[in-house]
Amino acid sequence: MNRGGGGGSSQRCVFVGNIPYDATEEQLTEIFSSVGPVTCFRLVFDRETGKPKGFGFCEYRDTETAMSAMRNLNGYDINGRALR
Repeated sequence: MNRGGGGGSSQRCVFVGNIPYDATEEQLTEIFSSVGPVTCFRLVFDRETGKPKGFGFCEYRDTETAMSAMRNLNGYDINGRALR
C-alpha cells in the first residue's frame, strides 16, 4: 500500500494492490472503514474487458487515517490474497 504524493486529497488517498478479482468495492469499503470513515473506494477496471485489474484507491477524510490504514491493513488477507 502506498499513499499518494503531493498535497490535498492525494495525502488522504491510499493505493491498494493485490486485490482479489472477485472482491467488490462494497467489501473493500467495509474492510477499510475499520480504521476510519472512507470517503471513497474505487476499483480500477480494464477498459476493454471491463474486468477488475486487481488494484484500487481508498480515500479517507484525513492523512492520519490514511497512514493508519497503511500500517494496519497492509497484508490483510481477503479471499486468500494479502493486500499490499
